[in-house]
Amino acid sequence: MSLFRAKTESSTPLDGVDAVLADLDGVVYAGAGAIPRAVESLTLAKRSRAVGYITNNASRSDASVARHLTELGLEVAPDDVVTSPQAAMSLLDQQVAPGALVLVVGGEGITVELEKRGYRVTRSADDAPDAVVQGFTPEIGWRDLAEATFALNANGGPDASTPGIPWIATNMDWTIPVARGVAPGNGTLVSAVHTAVGRFPLVAGKPETPIFDEARRRFGAQRPLVVGDRLDTDILGANRAGMLSAVVLTGIDRAKQVLAADASSRPDFILADLDGLHEPYPATEQLRGDVARVGSARVRLAGHRVEIVDEGDREIDLLRAACATIWNSGVAIHVLDVPTRLYS
Repeated sequence: MSLFRAKTESSTPLDGVDAVLADLDGVVYAGAGAIPRAVESLTLAKRSRAVGYITNNASRSDASVARHLTELGLEVAPDDVVTSPQAAMSLLDQQVAPGALVLVVGGEGITVELEKRGYRVTRSADDAPDAVVQGFTPEIGWRDLAEATFALNANGGPDASTPGIPWIATNMDWTIPVARGVAPGNGTLVSAVHTAVGRFPLVAGKPETPIFDEARRRFGAQRPLVVGDRLDTDILGANRAGMLSAVVLTGIDRAKQVLAADASSRPDFILADLDGLHEPYPATEQLRGDVARVGSARVRLAGHRVEIVDEGDREIDLLRAACATIWNSGVAIHVLDVPTRLYS
């Protein structure tokens, strides 16, 4: 991972990258407003490479997302936005015939994509749909989840011998960041249906690979960089798809979660905000005595105790050094004594 690569002082996370694939919630905006420095940093990145937006949020269409981003000051066309409903369509195409009737739990992000491809849409299990596609919208209620359950159990379910109709979830995010804080996401709602039907859906969005495959194809990217705020979706998914990844500490996951990241969810770069895309990324040096140095920050492992040798002059470098120490230790973080200073 890039945290441990030898790097020249002038190297930035964007060196050699031909496309930036940025998550939205927690990276570009929180609620309706832009996160500080996000618009400026992404505009600068677009001068020399493609910039796309890859989102698990299924509540809006690509055109709606593009309008929002344009209002924030970015130059974005609908084709620059890759949504989990778009990735869900590639899975649906493999499961049902053209023109099939699909029961939708969700909003326009799903219905627009279905109609583009000639599928018919229903909201009622009584119409005997051929498949169910489920995604997030704030208006979802108990009746919507019940209709999905009725449709999925009509010819299947936990007590039936047949598997039932196909069920595709746009994503499984357990939470979603909004202006007032953190709220339940689509994974929470999918879990409610799962409890009632006794099986799991196919999943199109992050951390599964269909949405990353769609992004790679759309931008013709050979060496993309995924930028996200969640280890369990953005970073895990990028790693599964063989893409570079950067976690930015402006959304869901912060220092505490990054320190505890397992091997499959560790990013190549740790950034305080999107300005970090354009800043020299310091090398991590392994010194004698199990000391990791990043910039002027130094952290070491003494037995099972993580110790700050020198806080350095930048908080982000202290976190990077601590991550290098913990991740290289081969020891699970729950058995390490980690000073609260590193994650408070």
